Parts: sequence; C-alpha cells; structure tokens
Amino acid sequence: MNVMEAICSLKPNRISRKALYDVEENGWKFPTPEDQLLILDLVIVAYLPNEQDIIMDRIHYALDHIVYPHDRIRINVLYNTPKAIEPVESEMNELAAKIDRLRIIKVPDSTSKAHNLNYFFTLYTGAQIIALYDCDHYSHPYGPRWAVERFLADEEVDCVQGRCVIQNSKATFLTGTIAVEFDKIYGTSHPGRAALFGYGLFTGSNGYWRANLPRDLKMDATMLTEDIDSALRALEQGSICIHEPNVISYELAPTTFHSFLKQRLRWVQGWTQASYRHCMLAYKKSPHNKKRNLLTRFGLLSLLLIRELSYYLVSQYTCLMLSFLITGFLKTGTQLKNLIFFEFPASEWLFIIGTLCLIGSLAITYFVLSELITKRMMVKFTLLYPFYLILGSCIGLYGHFRQIVRYSAWNATVRS
Repeated sequence: MNVMEAICSLKPNRISRKALYDVEENGWKFPTPEDQLLILDLVIVAYLPNEQDIIMDRIHYALDHIVYPHDRIRINVLYNTPKAIEPVESEMNELAAKIDRLRIIKVPDSTSKAHNLNYFFTLYTGAQIIALYDCDHYSHPYGPRWAVERFLADEEVDCVQGRCVIQNSKATFLTGTIAVEFDKIYGTSHPGRAALFGYGLFTGSNGYWRANLPRDLKMDATMLTEDIDSALRALEQGSICIHEPNVISYELAPTTFHSFLKQRLRWVQGWTQASYRHCMLAYKKSPHNKKRNLLTRFGLLSLLLIRELSYYLVSQYTCLMLSFLITGFLKTGTQLKNLIFFEFPASEWLFIIGTLCLIGSLAITYFVLSELITKRMMVKFTLLYPFYLILGSCIGLYGHFRQIVRYSAWNATVRS
C-alpha cells in the first residue's frame, strides 16, 4: 500500500512544485489580489508549563514573518496552565495590548487542547478560515497564503492540510530518523492517499478549515487524538479535505527516546480509539448524495482496520523470519535456487515483495525530501527502516493493551 501511495504522490507533488516555481518566477505574486483574500484566524494552542520556553518566540515569528495582509489575519494564542507562569503570561498580555492583530486567551478550567479549541470555537471573530497550529510549529511565511489560494480556487474544499517538516532534524540521531519519517508521511503517504483513494485528513496541526466546520464539529476531549477524531467526523459528513505540499510548517521532534515513546504511545492509542469509533465509515453511505466509491471504501478500510491489524502481522512475521534465519538459513546457491523457483513458500515471498515495496517507497521519498534532510540521514533511515517498523508494531501492540485497560493519561511533550 505504501508504494502505491508513494507512486500516486508524484503527480500532486509535481503540480505543487510547478505552482511554486510559477509564483517565484512572478516575484511571489499570487493569483488573488490581497484585498480579496479570506479573513484568517491563525490559532496557536499551548499547554504553558511545557511550552513556556518557546511560546514568545513563536508569537514573534507569527507576527513578524508570516506574509499575509495585516488587516485580514489575527494571531490567536490559546493556552491553559494549572498555575500562573511568570513572566511569560505578563509578557504575552503586554504584547497583545500593543498589537491589535494579536489576541491572548487563557482558557478557563481547561485541561487539554480540545478544551482550548472548543472555547475558541464559541467566540465569533468574523474569520472565514481558521488555521490550527501546535505551539512548536513555525509556519512557512507563505503557508497561509498557499492555503487560502486553494480555498479560493475550489469552493467545495472544506479543509486544507499542509506538510509538516521536522525543524530540529540535526539535533540527535533520533530527530534525524523522525525527520525522514515525516517527509515520507507528509511528502508521499498523505498526498498519495488523497490521490489514490479520494480523501484527505486533517492531521492535528498546520491545518486550515472553513470556519463554520470546526465550530460545528468541535473537539472531543475524551479522545487522545481529538484531531484525528474530528477529521474522521468531518469525512463522515461528506466534508472535503485536500493535502497541499506548499503549505509547510516546521515543528520539533522529541529529542530523547523516552519522550518519543510517550508521544507515539499516545498517538497509537488515539488512533485505536478513532479507528474503533469510525471503522464503519468504510461501509456507510456518504451523506448529501456524495458518492463514496469502492476504492475510497477500501482506502478507509485500510486506514482504520488493516493498519491496526498490521501491528500483529508485522510482529508475527518478524518471529517467523527469525525462526527461518535461525533454523533454515541458506548455505548454498542450490538451496537459494530451490527456495525461489521451486518451493514458493509464502512467508519468504512476502518478505521479498515487502522488501521491494519498502525500497520503492523510500526511493520516491528521496525525491520529495525537505531541505533539512541530508543524504546521510536518508541512508541511515533506509538501513534502519525494517527495524523501525518492528519497533512501531511493538508500540502499536502496547497501545492496544493500554486501550483495553482504559489507560487515559495525557502525556504532553515538553518543548524547549
């Protein structure tokens, strides 16, 4: 499936690169005049104890570097904190008092990102588009403009999901690995899935919505990945989400294995919750007479069911291959010939086909790497990718166990 998505990602990536080239050649002039752009609420969501070291930097960046008419954008910072954190809170409020297009909102009685957003969705701001960002993200200066241009080009589009790139890719070996993984996911998997199966998904950050949709959907605070849940609920009611590679944001990856593990366990368990709740999407009729064809249904089945089962398949297959290598390792060319051309054992053939597919998907990823990825990182990731998949399957199994025992603690990632 990964290799098919990677192949299908070539066309949307080629189109986006051509659009980027055309705009650059035209002196960064976009098709829509500035006075006709949609009014935008850019929302930065923060849990202040974890992000107090970076929040002022992100606010100043959004104010100073995002290229969008000042009278058509407002920077909204939503945060919650169990205790007062000074001098950060005072600095934010003092800055907001000086700059009209900055609004600082300390959400009362909030304990999660979902609570913060739901509170904001109750406020009428007059915005036509709402952009959602986690606090560790830097939007590309022209990211909001690219997103709004996509809305203006197609009135049926309800959500534009951008590409997330790891900013601190050179910090540690782990961040470099995660950076290549993100380029594979956002550079090939997401746009390829949208092209192959006909649907896209909001992934939690660097996503732009027509303002009425998230206000109606809201976020479910009981879900560990409330963003994925909201994306699937939007898809269920027939909303259209597209992936735009030119809408780029730069985010921070966990720098230690412990923080990486906590983050991935939350993601895996959250995906399990969302998959269990929405797995019938593959069978339900699409509302509003919008046809959900067989290919789209298979894509949803793959995303919501087969992906969850893959943790068991990968772990079991790993055990099978280890037993084969230990007990029946090939020692002669004749044994290899007999294995390939005569015995046709299913597990070995699956290994060969799976390896070729992995190599194919990684080869396509190489052509869409971000500017922050080095060839050395890509080579390391390619060599380690099979083991990375095995680690992912083990995390997935543990995430299933946590869901069975109703583990629900929110482990936020510390940013600095």
